Amino acid sequence: MVPTQPEPWLNEATQEFVRQHADDDVRQLALQGTKSKEVNLQRALDQIRGRQTAQRKLPTWAANSEIWYPPHLSMEQCSSEQTARYKARLVCRLLSSSPLPLGGAGEGAFHLPFFVDLTGGFGVDFAFIASGLFTPSSSLPLGGAGEGLFRGAGEGLYVEQQPHLCELARHNFQALGLHGVEVINGDGTEYLHTLTHARVIFLDPARRDTHGARTYAISDCTPDVLALRDELLQKADHVVVKLSPMLDWHQAVEQLQAVTEVHILSVGNECKELLLVMKGALPLASSPRSGNRPPLRVFCVNDETVFSYEQSSTLSSTCISAATPIASPSPHHWLYEPNASIMKAGCFSELAAAYPVCQLSVNTHLFLSTDQIENFPGRHFQIQAVLSLNKRDVRTLLQGIDRANVAVRNFPMSADELRRRLKLKDGGDTYLFGVTLNDGTRSLLHCRKV
Repeated sequence: MVPTQPEPWLNEATQEFVRQHADDDVRQLALQGTKSKEVNLQRALDQIRGRQTAQRKLPTWAANSEIWYPPHLSMEQCSSEQTARYKARLVCRLLSSSPLPLGGAGEGAFHLPFFVDLTGGFGVDFAFIASGLFTPSSSLPLGGAGEGLFRGAGEGLYVEQQPHLCELARHNFQALGLHGVEVINGDGTEYLHTLTHARVIFLDPARRDTHGARTYAISDCTPDVLALRDELLQKADHVVVKLSPMLDWHQAVEQLQAVTEVHILSVGNECKELLLVMKGALPLASSPRSGNRPPLRVFCVNDETVFSYEQSSTLSSTCISAATPIASPSPHHWLYEPNASIMKAGCFSELAAAYPVCQLSVNTHLFLSTDQIENFPGRHFQIQAVLSLNKRDVRTLLQGIDRANVAVRNFPMSADELRRRLKLKDGGDTYLFGVTLNDGTRSLLHCRKV
């Protein structure tokens, strides 16, 4: 008896339904349903919604008609193309900095995997990383090693415990033309116990509890990287962990100890991801910066802008900012609002050391300069007026203005409360900052965005 082949994730009737309704409203399609018994409506709706989401989040994948999409939650949780490409460049650099295994690039030298993703998910991060390492066009400058250094079976391993995501990954990796990759359906922690060694291990722990609520602490995520830390460091040259941008990264560094790099990724000035890089074979100690441990390197990334610095201690942002020069705002001063990644890092003294700027106050975190600094990593404004909050000054300022973009920094009101007090609508070309200066004075800065 000839064994029957399992039904594919998407049969032909379902794929045809998806093609016919690719741009339709998913909610309306769900209400209308389908008369065809061969169409798996739920999977069809997942494909249509997934592709529509990918047009914004993963445009390269959306342009590939062969890509299959998972249920909505996996699409919601997967990386954007922009952050996935950043991780691909990061892993490429980490691999190029590690010594080649067995001392050579000859045949048989690479019987151990280069890259292992223990939490595969939809496979976006894995696919972008693998496309830069294992495809025929890959070429990395590793001491003269030629094109195709990383090609070969088993060099990239994707591990995922949900069978349907593995099925989608196998299909999508083939549709993307990936070579030298293997899909393993299994628990990432269990697979780690069987792993001999890898050059880079990547983990994106699930940040939801058994009830579906969001979690942020390392120990509350699955798998618990803190519990696996020692084994991870024994079995990899580098470990890259993706964590919630809500997490206190200083605390995470303290807990994991072996962290050598912190990457804070923002897209469109919205903080999206926190990446921690741990290096294997480094001594662990009670303090991550004690003894002979190398300094911590922090990368603040917003779109294509990167501000990086070395931090030799784990000072709090308050202690750091206390060393930053202070100045009072005046009309025609340039005002700078650091991007979201820099605000998350709290690297205000490092920013002031890199650029000729002063802070408004220790806790306000807005910067001033007399001349415009075009490459400052954040939004740029020119101050038009500096006003107190008395009614007469406010009336003079707002004459003829009925809307403004209102923000507050170290101020006793929220932006919405200040906007209501000023009786303004949101938007327009006027920018108002409610701030507290270094002497405790509350002021309103009327600015023009550049």
